[in-house]
Amino acid sequence: MAVDYRWAEHHYERLSAGAADFVARQVDVIVTQGSIPPALAAKDGTTTIPIVFVTGADPVAAGLVVSLARPRGNLTGFTLIHAELMPKRLELLSELVPQATLFALLVKPDNPETERIVRDTQEAAYAKRLRLQILKASDEGEIDDAFTLLAQMQAGALLVGADPFFFSAHKKLVALAARHAVPAIYDSHEAVCDGGLISYGANGIAEWRQVGVYVGRILAGAKPADLPVQQPTIFQLAINLKTAKALGLTVPPSILARADEVIE
Repeated sequence: MAVDYRWAEHHYERLSAGAADFVARQVDVIVTQGSIPPALAAKDGTTTIPIVFVTGADPVAAGLVVSLARPRGNLTGFTLIHAELMPKRLELLSELVPQATLFALLVKPDNPETERIVRDTQEAAYAKRLRLQILKASDEGEIDDAFTLLAQMQAGALLVGADPFFFSAHKKLVALAARHAVPAIYDSHEAVCDGGLISYGANGIAEWRQVGVYVGRILAGAKPADLPVQQPTIFQLAINLKTAKALGLTVPPSILARADEVIE
């Protein structure tokens, strides 16, 4: 089996060309990752080649499938339900930094899920009587600008929105959070392994193994329409005690007791 890749390098306008190339080559299966745009680009390019997507957004609302249980058409896949977890991340971060009253949320403005992420996080902040400032970044230079603004507003903590761009730039985000002494929460435990404070999200490795299972079943003759879209059942809470100590934070026993991974 040969596996080939096309990267848009976070430029959504390049996705259609990559999808068209795969369709012209008549590949057996197309796998997409990185929110809704890659899946839509593949969907627009073919109605016959099976497509397995991985997205943090709602695939039904985005028009990828008719329903999770019965996707129909030539698409199926996995949703990591990123937006739904933002209130939980705010809860964890406020528990870890109880003295903070002003929080910042970093989002990528052209992500289709950004509006919902902002809305859900704002509602959660309002319920907790916390203030929330929205910061936006679409490239690494704007990440630098966001942290400069973060320091100026003296926000007590930062929520990093779930986005493929932020995942690929997580080392930069971790380094800036350390430089500015800002407690931050991420969606992937890779950020915590690289020095980030805390993360909460789906088990990405487990999900991608399931993607491989679906691709194998399709190559063996299964139809995407007969494979339901799956949601994660395992979520990971990771905490870096070394980073917490550097920030002068005492990690509550309630978080330590729930943590799946504690880095010392």
